[in-house]
Amino acid sequence: MFAKEIDTSASIYPLLASRWSGVAFDPDRTIGDDDLRSMIEAARWAPSAFGDEPWRFVVCNKATSPESWRRAFECLGEGNKAWCENVPVLLLVCHDTALTRNDKPNPWAQYDAGAASVSLALQAASLGIMVHQMAGFDTEAAREVFNVPERYIPLVMVAAGHQVAEADIDERFADRENRPRARNPIGDNFFAGTWGEAF
Repeated sequence: MFAKEIDTSASIYPLLASRWSGVAFDPDRTIGDDDLRSMIEAARWAPSAFGDEPWRFVVCNKATSPESWRRAFECLGEGNKAWCENVPVLLLVCHDTALTRNDKPNPWAQYDAGAASVSLALQAASLGIMVHQMAGFDTEAAREVFNVPERYIPLVMVAAGHQVAEADIDERFADRENRPRARNPIGDNFFAGTWGEAF
């Protein structure tokens, strides 16, 4: 991935600074089995309430299962389809609504599935693989085509692949891909001791 500078108010781990969600994927590069397994293993070891591991990932690799990849692609919103056509791997992330230990509702499952997804994204970044998580997909279509049980909720679709060389970015995506990265000031989202008191 090509580097995009960020302006941080404190030093952060370089891997965290390098991770970003681009849209210009290389159509000629797949993700090797070892790298894909490494990403999945990272997600597997994410933290979760009671160690319940409420996440479920449906992995759709265009190289090994083009039909499952096509089903995932067809669930995407039109805006996401435009740039996902070159993505070699799509993953559907779902979360369990109940704790496996007692079948009671799990109010932390969505949070935990997010943690697993970020773990996957960071491991991917360490391997030079770009990950982009998307809310723009048809959850009911995904439930149907992947036979997701009613107990589980489709949460996000994840695109994973290698970024195309900076000089080869499709002009449709150039502005978006080259846009500077930005975040709110810390005090907007992080509070010191009480709500609204900027950290």
